Amino acid sequence: MIEIRPAAARGFADHGWLQSRHSFSFASYHDPEHVHFSALRVMNEDWIAPGTGFGMHPHRDMEIITWVLEGAISHQDSIGHRSVIRPGQIQRMSAGTGITHSEHNRESVQTHMLQIWIVPARTGGRPSYQEGVVDTRASSSGFCLAAAPEGQGGILSIAQDARLWVGQLDAVQKSLLEFDPNRQIYVHLARGHASVNGVEIAAGDALKISGEHRLDIRSGSEAELLLFDLP
Repeated sequence: MIEIRPAAARGFADHGWLQSRHSFSFASYHDPEHVHFSALRVMNEDWIAPGTGFGMHPHRDMEIITWVLEGAISHQDSIGHRSVIRPGQIQRMSAGTGITHSEHNRESVQTHMLQIWIVPARTGGRPSYQEGVVDTRASSSGFCLAAAPEGQGGILSIAQDARLWVGQLDAVQKSLLEFDPNRQIYVHLARGHASVNGVEIAAGDALKISGEHRLDIRSGSEAELLLFDLP
């Protein structure tokens, strides 16, 4: 079964310096039909104006992943990490028992990014931080395993039985991926156009997939996808 979540149906917030689209209930946006999908709790698409950002604020018991599409985001946290994340790099912060962090756009251009929250399998873990480089060119499928449980072959380690694949396909590329049909699959198209098992999607659209053992993914133009394999 494949259910489409159109980009325009997402929640929207305009804070002046920040525009944000929410795929799941977040802050003042509440949609009882879209609170989470399996362990995937937050999928926010943010546009952050130059010279602005989020000041120090707390989190706990959440796996937080940042994927930058354009611009850059400067990160600082209470466990001593400072970093700048740019397109092609991915960041994971495990909030665990508690962490505070800030995120700022210190560039002269707008930052466009995705922030993802995954509920951990166990609460109360030790806060931690990790980042890495995603190179989809190394795979003939165009997909790279960006995050996996306890680092099982992924660039990042996450404290949940979940995997995040990043795909970057050219205008004529297609990929055939196989999954356990008992798993839940969530596909978010970050940009471009694509089809998944014949379902056409455009930038910002998402698919909730269950009971499928094979995904036939075809790009209608250069496409960038985030694919979550979830319990």
